[in-house]
Amino acid sequence: MDVIIMMFVLFFFLAFLNVPIAFTLGFSAIIPLLITEEFPLVAVTMAMTQAIDSFPFMAIPFFILAGNLMDKGGISERLVRFANSMVGSVHGGLAIVTVVACTFFGAISGSGPATVAAIGGIMIPFMVREGYGAGFASAVAASAGCLGLFIPPSIAMITYGVTTGQSIGALFIGGVGPGIITALGLCIVSYWISKKRGYKGNMPFSMKNVIATGKNAVYPLLMPVIILGGIYGGIFTPTEAAAVAVFYAVIVGFFFTRELKLADLPSILTGSAVTTAMVMLIIATASAFGRLLTLLELPAALVNFVVENNVNAMMFLLIINIAMLIIGTFMELNATILILAPILFPIAKTLGIDPVHLGIIMVVNMTFGLLTPPLGVHLFVSCGIAKIKFDVICREVYPFLLVAVSVIFIVSYFPQTAMWLVKLFY
Repeated sequence: MDVIIMMFVLFFFLAFLNVPIAFTLGFSAIIPLLITEEFPLVAVTMAMTQAIDSFPFMAIPFFILAGNLMDKGGISERLVRFANSMVGSVHGGLAIVTVVACTFFGAISGSGPATVAAIGGIMIPFMVREGYGAGFASAVAASAGCLGLFIPPSIAMITYGVTTGQSIGALFIGGVGPGIITALGLCIVSYWISKKRGYKGNMPFSMKNVIATGKNAVYPLLMPVIILGGIYGGIFTPTEAAAVAVFYAVIVGFFFTRELKLADLPSILTGSAVTTAMVMLIIATASAFGRLLTLLELPAALVNFVVENNVNAMMFLLIINIAMLIIGTFMELNATILILAPILFPIAKTLGIDPVHLGIIMVVNMTFGLLTPPLGVHLFVSCGIAKIKFDVICREVYPFLLVAVSVIFIVSYFPQTAMWLVKLFY
C-alpha cells in the first residue's frame, strides 16, 4: 500500500508541475521501485515493451497517417461543403454544419484534437465572418470535435480493446449510437442558441447543390464504409483496415481530389511519425504504471471493497463517471484507459456490467473531459484558431457540457443505446 500511495502522490506532484504525461507516468512507476525495491526495476521495462509489442496497436500509426493524408488531400473542405448544402439554410446553419462535418471527419481521423483543428480551422473563421460570436463558434467546434474520438474508427477504443482483450470491432460499432445521440444533442443546442441570438442560415437549400457537393464528398464518405464494412464483413481485421485506410487515402488524395502532392508526403510522414511516437510512449509508460498497480493487487482490493460494501452497478457507474469526467480534464485519454481499465474491468465483471459497455462508457466519458474547463485540450485548440481568451470560450461551452453529461447518463444507464448494434453483429 505504501508503494501505491507513493506512486499517486508522485504522479499528482509531477502533473501539477506540468511535466509531460509520459514522463510523469514513467517516473511515478520507477522512483517508488527504486526507493522500496518492492519489485525489480526490470518489471517496468518489461511492461513497457510488452505493451507496445502488439499487433492491434499497429492500427494506431496507420489511422493517424490515414487521417493526415485525408486532411491534406482536401477532405475537410469537401465535407464542410456537403454538410453546408444539407443544413446550412436553418437558424445556426453554420454551427450545425460544424457538428455534421465533425461527425463525418471523425469517421475518418479517429482523433478529437485533429477533428477540431481540421474542421474548426475552416468553420470558426467562417462563422465569425458571418456574424456568429467567436466564443460560440469556438465552443461548437470544440464540442463537435469530441465525436472524432468515439465515432469509429477510434484510437481510444483500440487501446481499451487491447488492454482488456475485448473485440475492437464490437467497441467500434458500439460507438455509433453515442455518436449519433451526441451529434443530435449538439445540433439541437446550436439551433436553440442561434435562434435566440439571431444567427441565421446563410445558404438557401437546393437539392441540386446537395447532389453536386455530395458527388465531391462521395470518396471521403466511402472511407468509413470500406473500413467498417471490411471489419464486420470479416474481410480484414481492424489493424488491416487501418492499412487499407492509408492506401485508400493515398488513392483518393492523388487521383480523385488531386490535392495531395508528392511534396506533401515528407511533412505528412514526419508529422504522423511524431504523433505516433508520442502516443506509443504514453501507452508504454501508462501500461507500466497500470501493471504495477495490478501487481500490487489494487484491483483485487477494490473488488473486495465493492463486494463487502454491497455497491450495486448503478452506484458503481455513478462513482466512476464522476471520477473519469474529472480525470479526463488533465489526463491523456489513452493513458487513463490503460491505467483505469485493468482496475475497473474486474469490478464491472463482478457487478454484471458488459465489458464492451464499460469500454464505451469510459471512452465517451473521458472524451468529454477534453471539453471541460480548466484544462480541456479541445478548448485550447479552438481558442488558438479563433484567437480569443480562454475565459470567453469557457462562458460559451456550458450548454454543450450539459449535452455531454446527458449523453454520459444515457449511455451508462440505458445500455441499449450503445449495445443494440453490438448485439446485432456479435
